[in-house]
This record gives sequence, structure tokens and C-alpha cells, in this order.
Amino acid sequence: MPVRKYKATTPGRRSASVDTFEDVTKVAPNKKLLKPRKSQSGRNNSGRITIRHRGGGAKKFIRVIDFRQDKFDIEAVVKSIEYDPNRRARILLLQYADGEKRYSLAPVGVKVGDKLLSTREKEIKVKVGNRLPLKQIPQGTLVHNIELVPGGGSTMVRSAGATAKLMAIDGGRAHLRLPSTEVRMVPEGCLATIGQVSNPDAMHVRLGKAGRTRGKGRRPTVRGKAMNPVDHPHGGGEGKHPIGMKHPKTPWGKPALGVPGRKKGKASDKMIIRRRKKRGKRR
Repeated sequence: MPVRKYKATTPGRRSASVDTFEDVTKVAPNKKLLKPRKSQSGRNNSGRITIRHRGGGAKKFIRVIDFRQDKFDIEAVVKSIEYDPNRRARILLLQYADGEKRYSLAPVGVKVGDKLLSTREKEIKVKVGNRLPLKQIPQGTLVHNIELVPGGGSTMVRSAGATAKLMAIDGGRAHLRLPSTEVRMVPEGCLATIGQVSNPDAMHVRLGKAGRTRGKGRRPTVRGKAMNPVDHPHGGGEGKHPIGMKHPKTPWGKPALGVPGRKKGKASDKMIIRRRKKRGKRR
């Protein structure tokens, strides 16, 4: 996916870049695979704001993505490669041999007319776009759209350009090197799709101005040090003052920026072979 830059005719254009959408083959989505997306503005079912700085934005429809891909051993033909406003990766419109159509994540290199297959038991060809258990995939293969529990649907490595590497299979478990550099074990019966998630250049797109950010449903963020002490632990002081404490805090007084978010003693800790590298440190 090429990224286009415009002439610097305005301050917003100067630093902005856009997606050219050259890899998209169809503009209009399949209406039967859409459902409305109601904006919650960061609120939960009790009406409390659990995610700040959310609200507004362009109206979107959810594309129903098939993360299970449980139509096993039925060949599917790629009908189109489409844009999804709810994610940076492209999506495929697959039509199965029985006539059913489903959306799935598009890997890099898959084209319209390609035939893809998903299986759980049979031996199939290891090619980009095919989906099969980790135990049938050769070591060193790049995969994405990975299950954590067999039959539970894909939950890992789904972002644009993401890929994981199958390091080894030992004792009924597959060792995967995730995009965060964490090495984790998952059951060897978990399904994974061969290849890399599409649109790897999405990380190079710069919004450039506040208006494009608001269109995505993100509202302005005020710095804590610009507030009063009653509103934020960083608030108060005269002029351009520091935060006044050794470590930064959240608006509720808890440690922020660089603090591990994972709970200690989780049952799945035993599945992690090597932690991801810490921010700011080199190996």
C-alpha cells in the first residue's frame, strides 16, 4: 500500500499523508455482512466513562469478520479486497463452494480469484492465506490471526502488518514469537493463517491535523500539568513547571507511563517463555 504526500499548501497538509487504497478492489461493502455501530463515547453499560477522550466521529458500519473460519475443507474463492473503517488491515470477501459469503482478514500477497482453504484435521498445502493447525505448519513460518484456545476463534496478531513466527513445537505446545518480541506457548491444535496481515504501510500514515483525529472519534486530551491540583496530581505551580514528583501519575493518583499493566500471578504466566523487551532498553 503506497502512502501519498501532498504539497504543503496548508499547515495541515504539510505533515499529513494518506492511504492511496490501490490494493482495494471493491468500494461498496456486502450489505448482508454489515451491522450498525452505535457510538458509546467511551461509556460502559452503567453509563460511566471507562475510556476518556472518546466521542463524535464519522458514522461507521461494522463488517462482520469471521475470526473462527470454521467452514473446514470447503474451498473459498477471494471475490474482493475491501476497506474496513474499523481496522487498518484490509479484509477479504470469501465465497465458499456452497455459496456462502464471509469476511476475513486479508494477508499480504492474496489476490482476487485466489482459492483458500481452512482445515483442522486434513493435510493441506502451506501457502499464504490457508488456515491450519500450528502442528501442521513448518518451523520458522510466519503466521497471523492465531487462536489461544482450539476452536475459540482468533485473538492474536490481527493488526495491519503484524506477523508471528513459529519457533518450535514441543510437548503438545507451539512456541510463537509475537510482534512484541514475547515468546509464548499455545496449544498445537490452535489454528493460524499463513502469512502477514495486509497493509503493513499503515504505520506510515500521519493524520497531520486535529480534524482527522476528531473524525476517528477521538476528542482532545489536556495535559495534567496544565490543570489545577484539584483536577490532576500534576496540576498547580507557576508557569511552565515540572510535574513536581519523581514518577508521573494518572488523574486518580496511580503510577503511569511504563508501569506493567499485566496482573501478577495470572494463570497464563506459565505459558510465557520470554517477556517482551521493556520500552527504552536494548537487548
